[in-house]
Amino acid sequence: MEIMHDCDNGLFYTVVDGVKAHVEYVIEDGGLNILHTIVPAAIGGRGIAGALVKEAYTFAQSKGLKAVATCSYAAKWLELHPDFAK
Repeated sequence: MEIMHDCDNGLFYTVVDGVKAHVEYVIEDGGLNILHTIVPAAIGGRGIAGALVKEAYTFAQSKGLKAVATCSYAAKWLELHPDFAK
């Protein structure tokens, strides 16, 4: 699965079977805050949300930004992947 980054609109996204899934974020106060993780039901259950969140937080680490999560899915993901929450 190819994940693209739209810096101008604060999105990481992918298209699977013609359906777009995305993570929306903002950078503020030294952190990358994931606001929403959207994976339509038509392509759910394939690990897409996790892959998008991981890509966003990998980007954050590469820029020296703290991982922050307003989105409940991203918050739970950080609990399960504490190396990204440092």
